[in-house]
Amino acid sequence: MQSGESSGVRLARRLRELRAAHWPGLKVTQRQVAEALGGESPLSMSLISAWESVRDPQLPPAHRLAAYATFFASRRSVGAEPARLLGENELTEDERRMRDELHTELLSLRLFGAEHREAGEPASFEPLPLPLVGPTTDTIGGGTWFFPDQRPIIIVSGSLPRRFRERMPYTDAKDPDYVRAYSLADLDAVLEVHGHIRAVNPAAEVRIRRSEEMIEDDFTSHLVLIGGVDWNPVNRDITRRLALPISQQMRSSDDDFGCFSHRDGETFQPVVDEGNGSLLEDVAHFFRGKSPYNARRTVTLCNGMFGRGTYGAVRALTDAKFRDRNETYIRQRFQDPSTFSILMRVRINPNGAVVTPDWTQDEARLHEWPAVSEA
Repeated sequence: MQSGESSGVRLARRLRELRAAHWPGLKVTQRQVAEALGGESPLSMSLISAWESVRDPQLPPAHRLAAYATFFASRRSVGAEPARLLGENELTEDERRMRDELHTELLSLRLFGAEHREAGEPASFEPLPLPLVGPTTDTIGGGTWFFPDQRPIIIVSGSLPRRFRERMPYTDAKDPDYVRAYSLADLDAVLEVHGHIRAVNPAAEVRIRRSEEMIEDDFTSHLVLIGGVDWNPVNRDITRRLALPISQQMRSSDDDFGCFSHRDGETFQPVVDEGNGSLLEDVAHFFRGKSPYNARRTVTLCNGMFGRGTYGAVRALTDAKFRDRNETYIRQRFQDPSTFSILMRVRINPNGAVVTPDWTQDEARLHEWPAVSEA
């Protein structure tokens, strides 16, 4: 890179350098890049050329940089004709690290090169001035909460019922000190997952929506559903469409602890102290799969019978002490880590704190899908 160059020029120069010299002895053509990034609808070589132009650099959309990083993470991308992007389950550990490192580098150039935004790129894709994913030794990068296409991500929360909101201060919109977030159910889980997703996906638009606020276009984004079927009707609709072997049963009243059930009739219930009624162990569900509303987007479910179960499901892949081992378990256990379901125990300490589930421990997992025989 030369001093005095704009970020847009440096990004263009880096993209050209990747194509021409990333792999010793192999020069990738613009046609191969266009094929791989476009998939079933190859991009034009003139577009690739515009992104590499140091005279008049055109800034690629953020999701294209995620594709660039995946493409140049493995020489196998050009191992056959046509060139292609490898799937997440095809990448080795070293290739994932390379992908994340390249993605961070390219995004850092794009974040400061917005003065050359690609003509016609939606403003919603303009990156926010957020901290970049840390160095490759910081394992916050990658994993299940990383969305390679960097398309919009919507966190969908249920709403706290009015009978509960009426007991709380600042929940009346007419109050000068009104706090909208107090209307969200499972607020601990929403805050935890929102911060982590934004850190891992600095170029993606990440929004929080209450289920009743969802509009038509929202349903075709990546969806992260927080909370159970009682207070989140979007969760109810999606789980009905997915037809998973595990389902959450709605509680008949506030005194009903509810349960998750398997289609063969087996049930999984929280554990409550019979003496004082405190929660000792919740049951929670984590699911990742293809969205029933848009086959090119994902849906993620994080829900428990109670709020602390939901929080535990989220923490399984955000807690710095457990997320790496749980991510490793996912990749080793499921043939296709883009589609899996884990029903888990979430233990509660005597002081009410949630213990993050360790999926590598057999007793932490109540049910897994696909089963080993189906994988």
